[in-house]
Amino acid sequence: MPFSFSYRKTTQALNFFARREIGGRINKMKALKLLYFADRYHLRKFGRPITNDEYFAMNFGPVASGGKDLAEGSDFRPDVEKAYAGQYINPSRYDFASLAELDRDVFSETDLEALAFAWERFGAKDEFALADLTHAYPEWKKHESALQGGVNSRVKMSYDDFLDDPPAGFDPCHFLDEENRKIRRDEIRELSAIHALWN
Repeated sequence: MPFSFSYRKTTQALNFFARREIGGRINKMKALKLLYFADRYHLRKFGRPITNDEYFAMNFGPVASGGKDLAEGSDFRPDVEKAYAGQYINPSRYDFASLAELDRDVFSETDLEALAFAWERFGAKDEFALADLTHAYPEWKKHESALQGGVNSRVKMSYDDFLDDPPAGFDPCHFLDEENRKIRRDEIRELSAIHALWN
């Protein structure tokens, strides 16, 4: 589903998580899993993701493509994105450090609620525990066989699938009854259509 990637929000979300880790430095994979949980929560509760990023199922779970590039300091991102991210996060091999205070102005109150949820609910876990946890969620699970077969190293995910529930015992990142699940599906499709017209 085509959405307009928000590199400012994504950079600041990564910065948000780094600033909460001791020493202001966070493992990249851990940050990306927390970003996924924040996007999942916001999508389910408010009808849109925070980042508008494109998600892929990979061996270690869901990965926000643009977020991964920003966290790694990738040369694949446009210069404006790299310049902005470079003011706030400093990537090294396995982690990145916060360089500046969080710019809260890029976020809505609901964005901050979702980020806080992800940190409070999952922030105590390490990157591998988080990766294992994400494997239970249906939006990743549906691509598991394609990844394990070795044919694909990544498979594009759909935000629509984020609205499905994980098995019992796993936090759904906001409960949805069937009526609200349908409302969210309609909202996602409408937003996707609007973004497609403008891009």
